[in-house]
Amino acid sequence: MSQPERRILVTSALPYANGPIHIGHLVEYIQTDIWVRFQRARGHECLYVCADDAHGTPIMLKARQEGITPEQLIERTWHDHTRDFADFLVEFDNFHSTHSTENRELTELVYARLREGGHIVEREIEQAWDPQEKMFLPDRYIRGECPRCGAADQYGDSCEACGATYAPAELKNAVSVVSGSAPVQKKSLHYFVKLAGFEAMLDAWISDGAHVQAPVAKKLREWFDDGLRDWDISRDAPYFGFRIPGSDDKYFYVWLDAPIGYMASFKHLCARRPELDFDDFWGADSKAEVHHFIGKDIIYFHTLFWPATLSAAGFRTPTSVHAHGFLTVNGQKMSKSRGTLVMARTWLEHLDPEPLRYYYAAKLGSGIDDIDLSLDDFVQRVNADLVGKLVNIASRCAGFIVKGHDGQLADALPEPALFETFAAEGETIAAHYENRDFAAAMRVVMGLADRANRYIDDHKPWILAKDPARAHEVQGVCTQGLNHYRQLITWLAPVLPRTAQRSAELFNVDAFVWHDAQAPLLAHRINPYKPLLTRIDPAQVNKMTEASQPPADAGKPASGATDLAPECTIDDFTKVDLRVARIVKAEHVEGADKLLRLTLDLGGTTRNVFAGIRSAYEPAELEGRLTVMVANLAPRKMRFGVSEGMVLAAGPGGKDLFILSPDDGAEPGMKVK
Repeated sequence: MSQPERRILVTSALPYANGPIHIGHLVEYIQTDIWVRFQRARGHECLYVCADDAHGTPIMLKARQEGITPEQLIERTWHDHTRDFADFLVEFDNFHSTHSTENRELTELVYARLREGGHIVEREIEQAWDPQEKMFLPDRYIRGECPRCGAADQYGDSCEACGATYAPAELKNAVSVVSGSAPVQKKSLHYFVKLAGFEAMLDAWISDGAHVQAPVAKKLREWFDDGLRDWDISRDAPYFGFRIPGSDDKYFYVWLDAPIGYMASFKHLCARRPELDFDDFWGADSKAEVHHFIGKDIIYFHTLFWPATLSAAGFRTPTSVHAHGFLTVNGQKMSKSRGTLVMARTWLEHLDPEPLRYYYAAKLGSGIDDIDLSLDDFVQRVNADLVGKLVNIASRCAGFIVKGHDGQLADALPEPALFETFAAEGETIAAHYENRDFAAAMRVVMGLADRANRYIDDHKPWILAKDPARAHEVQGVCTQGLNHYRQLITWLAPVLPRTAQRSAELFNVDAFVWHDAQAPLLAHRINPYKPLLTRIDPAQVNKMTEASQPPADAGKPASGATDLAPECTIDDFTKVDLRVARIVKAEHVEGADKLLRLTLDLGGTTRNVFAGIRSAYEPAELEGRLTVMVANLAPRKMRFGVSEGMVLAAGPGGKDLFILSPDDGAEPGMKVK
């Protein structure tokens, strides 16, 4: 047997093992699965591995909260994740866990080689310490009053009310979210990778043009210009993870062992399949391909730390890192409070997985733009494309062949040139798949589906069948139509694997492969037609969204946090000048992970405001919107510039943060009373 033309190993980012899969996560796994299935259909050896990301403080604390061990938590989550992925037809060759023997061995090997190469430096740092729980606290596990504006219940690194950034020690009345006690500052020795030493290697890797997308390369250039900082790879006990060899209380930071989990999962696969060799894919001289599919929020780790780590440890670097955007639902960020954070299991309890796979494919391009799941558009598009166009071809033709010709397809096509016209589009569609421009591939396929339906409409087999003397024509027309359907479902099989398998049963074949679309199936007996897809009932979508709504008391603060701010008088309130403002421009702030710089029109004058809303909004979606700002707030000098006010926002923070907008008719400069 000859070797496949290409040998490809593919990974998706590792889902964190402290919660269920939701439909936002599925954008990545469905995108990856489609690409993998396409490569296999083309005859290439393509392996798809992944694993649960099973280490870190959040997992340790959640397990403690539930009264179970971290090992019990991650085992339960692993079973839930594998079930959800399988039911969404995401087909891994291996789905492992980073809490594994393979990952421990590889992580220790990589660390040893980094140390031997002189890439590790030890440095003492000062961190917040919970004296009650006797643990160091990540910044996000400290809450208190903002040292700039006084807003309560803010994170330890930034204020979501005024956008200020600061050190955790600057918070007023700070408390640990773990115990509620006041943290103290304590010194600790940490291990760092000297990333600056890899600048030349990374510069060459990024400049190649093949490893990352152009927008990603542009962003990486900004980080290069700022200077590559040392990367902290250690955490202090207590911590759920792998202990660093030679230490008593130091553990590998999850972002060191998590990407090594790609290698560990493949090593675990090699143990089950002896024909696979680990070094063939991960050795420094590997001729195979390695492709990572990730969200755009983790490109820093995958395009700087990861290639540098691999290179220093004597392994090959990735062929490509493919980043994608996020999912919005009905034009808004996914949110529990809005009921748009739909869990994979909730979807499956009400709807089939393939329509979502198709809808994502119809939206996904090769870039890093976000995609939107408009539920009304979802229903319309799936019913129109998959039911009204695609399977309609098979359902219109198969019955005439089965009933009138004992299931036997004609010996020849009445219009072979039309079949060849379709077949010629196969390489165009393949190129779109290869480049991950699935939306373009879907447009070509659906355009051909329109042509196939027009052919059937023009020849009207239902009318021809009324005349027994024209039975041969009916057989020819329907054989032509069914062969066009066979071409289309072959090209759509990576997106609709279950429908493709049902279609293979209709055609009385085992499966479809890419070259099947190049030659017609003739003088062959098909099976009776069974429904391949059914229309989506909007009522089912409504039930799914209702099931995703939070309980009536969800989102209420925990006991002890329900008190309103101290009472104020009307005179106090009138001191605050609230004005309608239009966001003329919004942009990222270089060197600030939490802030956006907003240029606000107050009705003839403009203000520059730094707002801590970057986690919730992209700049493009803000420009042109009206909002409300505090117009008489004293200007505050920040290290990024002067902030001349504050925009109003609501929500607990993070992605669940919503700027306030006035009703239609409001104009910039109007006073809010």
